[in-house]
Parts: sequence; C-alpha cells; structure tokens
Amino acid sequence: MNSGVQVELDGKQALVTGGARGLGAAIARRLARAGASVLVADVRQDLAKEMCEALLAEGCRARPVSLDVRDPEAVADVFRDLDEDGEAVDILVNNAAVDVTKSVAELTAEEMTRVISTNLLGPMYLCRESYGRMVARGGGHIVNILSTAAIRTWTEAGPYAAGKTGLRTFTHTLFKEAQRDCPGIGVTGIVAGGMETAFILDRFPDADVSLLQSPEIVADTVMYALSVPAGSAVAELVVVPRREPSWP
Repeated sequence: MNSGVQVELDGKQALVTGGARGLGAAIARRLARAGASVLVADVRQDLAKEMCEALLAEGCRARPVSLDVRDPEAVADVFRDLDEDGEAVDILVNNAAVDVTKSVAELTAEEMTRVISTNLLGPMYLCRESYGRMVARGGGHIVNILSTAAIRTWTEAGPYAAGKTGLRTFTHTLFKEAQRDCPGIGVTGIVAGGMETAFILDRFPDADVSLLQSPEIVADTVMYALSVPAGSAVAELVVVPRREPSWP
C-alpha cells in the first residue's frame, strides 16, 4: 500500500510496543520509512531483531527493545536507559495486546490478569513514563491502539473488552490533561476494527478475510494522527472495514 499521508519524522524517535509483527510491525515500518528512528519493543526478540534487520537493509533506523509491558520496572528501565543515553521518545505507540477467547465462566484468574495487564496496565505504565518527559520537552505524541470492543462488545471477550474500554477512557483523560499541561503534546486513541493479522487469524483460522482490513490501513491512520498541524488535535479516530460486524 502506498500511503497518501506524508509525514516528515527525521530527527524523531518512536517506540512501538508489540512492534515485531502484525499491526505493530506495519506501524513501525511506516514510522521508519517516514524518517523516524524506531524502537521495536516486543517480548519476542527473535522477531523484533528480524524486523529491525529488514528496516536497516532499507536504510531506515531501527533497533529492538526487549520489553514485557506488564512489568512496570522493565518499562521504567527502558526510559531510564534512554535518559542516560541522552535520547527521548517523541512518539509512543501503545499497540501490544493479547486476548483469550473464553466465556467468563471458563477464564482463569491468570488469564484475566494477563489480558488486563497487557492491554490496559501496560499502556498506562508507558504513558506514565513518557508523558512527564514530553511535558518537560514541550512536545510529543502518544497513540493508543483501541478496538471496536471499547464501544460494543461480544461474547468470549470479557477481559479484552474491559481492557480496551478502560484504555479508551484513560486516553481521553490523558488528552484532557495534555490540553491543560502542554499544547505541544498530542494524544490519540485509534479504534481499529478487525485486521488481517495473526492476532485474529491464529485464533480464528476460518475467519472470513473479506470482513477484515489490512493493518497497513490502520498504520496509515496513525500517520494521519501525527500529520495534524499543531493548532489542532485528534483525540480519537475510528477505522473499520466496510463490512465490520461489530460496528456500530
């Protein structure tokens, strides 16, 4: 896909969680090709290294970062290391997410905790570390990847919907705080409908791909959020397939 959205990101550094494959990889590629230096943060370091090697071969700037977003100390360590190296995160994309497709009665406590910790607490930890630093620098942009499950849920999606709904309200709160604290900071939530990625196809191999959209479309929506002039702000964007069954 050749995007119509053109953003110049030379001199900027972006951190993308869950950046090794699927939507995260699509976003990381778009950011890197726009000139940003990209930190590909993922628990799957083999895939993150492959991703970065491919980007480096294109002449882009990227490096892998081992990160489990559920661990607040690990998140803090990443930012402390960047501080020590005189580096900053100008663009944060909270994309990492997991799901367990079971009814509420069948879910274990560990499964509930894993989904909420990854999908809600993880992004909150990353926002906590990045937001104050952005305020101090006078600018930056945080993009939180949401889901139609934050608007309208379905069966076997309890923790996932709860996490994405919580992240949506957290994003709107952070947006209001940025309006108050620093007009140079953008905060955007992107409500993404079903995508043709492993996140869906690994769990639902018989899924009708005609009802799904390319992750490149959602990555382009991220770029649009970053392209808006400083005098305006995009609090939320919705991008779904034309035949999205869970919207509205």
